[in-house]
Amino acid sequence: MDFMRLLQSLEELLYELASWLVFYPVTLWRTLTRPREMMRYADSELGDTLEKRYTDTLSPPLFLLLTLLLAHGLELALIARRDDSLLPAVMRDDANLLIFRAFLFSIFPLLMAVRLLKRAGLPLDRETLKAPFYSQCYVAAPFAFGLSAGVNLLRTGRHEMILTGSAVALLSLLWYLVVEVRWFRHDLGVGRSLALWLVVRTVLGAAALVILASVALSFGLESGQR
Repeated sequence: MDFMRLLQSLEELLYELASWLVFYPVTLWRTLTRPREMMRYADSELGDTLEKRYTDTLSPPLFLLLTLLLAHGLELALIARRDDSLLPAVMRDDANLLIFRAFLFSIFPLLMAVRLLKRAGLPLDRETLKAPFYSQCYVAAPFAFGLSAGVNLLRTGRHEMILTGSAVALLSLLWYLVVEVRWFRHDLGVGRSLALWLVVRTVLGAAALVILASVALSFGLESGQR
């Protein structure tokens, strides 16, 4: 009986992994072409039962995680000899590095969700935060991939790659800012200037937290290894 349950679990796992090949491109295309619709979709799906959520797409956190995995794969393809000497020893493992990057990029959707709740005057708790955070994970994924890809193209050191990387990173940031401004305008009912100010403040705050977290981790791990 235990063996049969194991087989059924493996069957379900295999199907789930294989289905990502279909639903990841679907989710990516919808997010790129209809970001606000996908953000509303993320909100509405949380009202369904667990079995019925995100049946025709990937869940937002999973979508973000897989996107970062693809960005990591692109990094390995572009940079044959990656210099890990500046990284703490524990971050030289690809799995640990991927988890840490997922944590860093999750700061962007988290702060955007918090900003929305505070501006709307809604209470901040686990229940109220979940829906906007899930919504934000959808649009954070293309931004994270574009920014990571742009930085990795810059790291190759080749002139044409530097130009391409700069363009990719800049376009990703601009796309993200435009999507977020429209989201704040729609959900808060504020003007374009105020929405832009809220978005820029939040992005800069998230970037500062990412830098601080990276520095804190590096110093903390170095101190622990001494």
